[in-house]
Amino acid sequence: MTTAESAPESSQAGKFDLGALLAERGAERYELHHRYLNPQLPRMLHTIGFDKVYERAEGAHFWDAEGNDHLDMLAGFGVMGLGRHHPVVRKALHDVLDLSLADLTRFDCQPLPGLLAERLLVHSPHLDRVFFGNSGTEAVEGALKFARYATGRPRVLYCDHAFHGLTTGALSVNGESGFRDGFAPLLPDTAVPLGDLDALERELRKGDVAALIVEPIQGKGVHEAPPGYLRAAQDLLHRHKALLIADEVQTGLGRTGDFYAYQHEEGVEPDLVCVAKALSGGYVPVGATLGKDWIFRKVFSSMDRVLVHSASFGANAQAMAAGLAVLSVMEDEQIVAHVRRVGELLRTRLAALTDRYELLADVRGRGLMIGIEFGRPRSLKLRSRWTMLQAARKGLFAQMVVVPLLQRHRILTQVSGDHLEVIKLIPPLIIDEGDVDRFVDAFTAVMDDAHEGGLIWDFGRTLVKQAVANR
Repeated sequence: MTTAESAPESSQAGKFDLGALLAERGAERYELHHRYLNPQLPRMLHTIGFDKVYERAEGAHFWDAEGNDHLDMLAGFGVMGLGRHHPVVRKALHDVLDLSLADLTRFDCQPLPGLLAERLLVHSPHLDRVFFGNSGTEAVEGALKFARYATGRPRVLYCDHAFHGLTTGALSVNGESGFRDGFAPLLPDTAVPLGDLDALERELRKGDVAALIVEPIQGKGVHEAPPGYLRAAQDLLHRHKALLIADEVQTGLGRTGDFYAYQHEEGVEPDLVCVAKALSGGYVPVGATLGKDWIFRKVFSSMDRVLVHSASFGANAQAMAAGLAVLSVMEDEQIVAHVRRVGELLRTRLAALTDRYELLADVRGRGLMIGIEFGRPRSLKLRSRWTMLQAARKGLFAQMVVVPLLQRHRILTQVSGDHLEVIKLIPPLIIDEGDVDRFVDAFTAVMDDAHEGGLIWDFGRTLVKQAVANR
């Protein structure tokens, strides 16, 4: 008799039925969040009309309760790199569950973590080892710890407007006060402007800097490091015996048209690299800190230090299977080349609209990470309306564009950050030319309405009243 055959009957045929539970209670979703989770989330969604009921999803699309198709240009903040429910990733997870592996015994070496590390390092030729955690912020936390221990120095530099995560260590290198306020004291880290080599060198001369952590393209505002900055910063850091940490949590795994965003600049070889989000396949949280051999050997320097950095669910079989499937799909379907081609098409078509619309200030980015920035118009009528919005709260015009994109055209996007007039596009990496056409047509219609003084400004007045009331 097998173990499964000898198990108690209750473990094989329990009363729990997930489908029945969702059928019975799914309509309560917003009330449940309001009652038991973050009460501001349903309030915010109701306010801007984003309180939809989505029933199913596939690829770059999902469907609401009425059966309407929506185009996803957000990808779950970048998690859904291959879209929702990619069949290869889905099958890998079914397979790993059916194998009933002896997972997370903690005192053996399972093959899947080694296999995933091996595949990741193929795309990271100057790096040697991997630590697996559960999220992007964990990957950053690991990098901060490793850099401090390897160099024996306490301070990490970060760039203005950086993100990096919201746990305490990662928050210490978060460049936005809105996230940091009220959580002090944090670690004694220091901000420098992105691209300012003189500021970087001034801090390095103090002799206590362990590393600089940098997003090659910042998620907030979609600002790319200036050409040559990463290589020059790397040289400065190494000259002062400090390390370069590349945060590729959002930009990695093909997002910008190369496997990593730092690879767009020749000669850049970070000492530590953080990845997460798309590596999960959208199913199982996973984060990874990749680094050079000497750093790992210094951190894990003896058997006494074997667990000096660990994660209870790190390297679990489901996450490793998802990661292996994601990398297989990326290679088999040539995702990086696809992103480069479709991203260039989308960015070029949007950039061509800057001459047509005076409210459209800039279109920038790489691959399928694109920022659309709005700015002060020239004409008196539009300028007065713009000024009204800016006086109430910066960022309201971008929100005015995001809302009709969803409500009228069923396209989900996001404002790129608080108090920013920038929309960020980070769609699934599998979108096609038809999706590009759909987005550009919808965006054009919304911008036509904005310049003609249409319904978008009625919603703008509602946002102004709410912004003033919230002061």
